[in-house]
Amino acid sequence: MAVFTPGQVSEETGFSLDTLRYYERIGLLGNVGRNAAGQRRFTDGDVGWLNMIRCLRDTGMPIAEMLRFAELVRQGDHTIRDRIELLESHDEGVERQIATLRRRQGAIQNKIQYYKDVMAIPQGV
Repeated sequence: MAVFTPGQVSEETGFSLDTLRYYERIGLLGNVGRNAAGQRRFTDGDVGWLNMIRCLRDTGMPIAEMLRFAELVRQGDHTIRDRIELLESHDEGVERQIATLRRRQGAIQNKIQYYKDVMAIPQGV
């Protein structure tokens, strides 16, 4: 099993060291192991979990929901249905965000075309 320093995990996940400490403090990240000198050492499992948290965060899941998800995971396999419901609800929200962005992108593309059309009109007509 590989072991990673906080700096390596920060580089791998894109989370700052402060964010890693914060996530550990609030319980979003389970108890991180420590070496003999008391320095935090992360496992492959920790990195995988943080990558999942990155995905949830980047898609707009609030911390309270991420904490609920983490708690469900810690409770064991009997919570899988609840985890599915939580993730499906979040996925529906992501779909709505994507649809909104597509509509807004369409408006931007229409404005771009409008300006291109204006530039194509001969001056002084």
